[in-house]
Amino acid sequence: MALLLEADPDEAQVHQYLEGAWGFAAQKGNQIVAACVVKLSPNCQSQAELHNIGVLPEYQQQGIGSGLLRFVIERLRQKSLQRIELGTGSFGHQLGFYQRHGFRVEAIWRDHFLNNYSEPIYENGIQHKDMLRLGLTLSVVPER
Repeated sequence: MALLLEADPDEAQVHQYLEGAWGFAAQKGNQIVAACVVKLSPNCQSQAELHNIGVLPEYQQQGIGSGLLRFVIERLRQKSLQRIELGTGSFGHQLGFYQRHGFRVEAIWRDHFLNNYSEPIYENGIQHKDMLRLGLTLSVVPER
């Protein structure tokens, strides 16, 4: 749970999307240093939602999260999924992280973090308020 809370600080939110989800992890030795949670869309069986990808702070900026995300994307392609969606904050390192992997901004959910999280979420002294919805079509390889 501590690893998942690196990416989503609300434990109640994390518990909501764990049931029925697929979990992926990256290990260094015997230690899990990164984890990713993906779940099939309830309305479309050819689509999944990436709910969480977290890397322990001491292993960040080493390519582990990128490697895990590439692995997850490839596994979802092998399962014949056509699309991945996710929600993230409207600023910060995570937005660039997803965009480097081909995800595109498709919608803004205004006040999502204000209305759905019990505690405010701050990054670099700025409060997250709106959620960006990003998508990646799996039938084509993203540009690099």
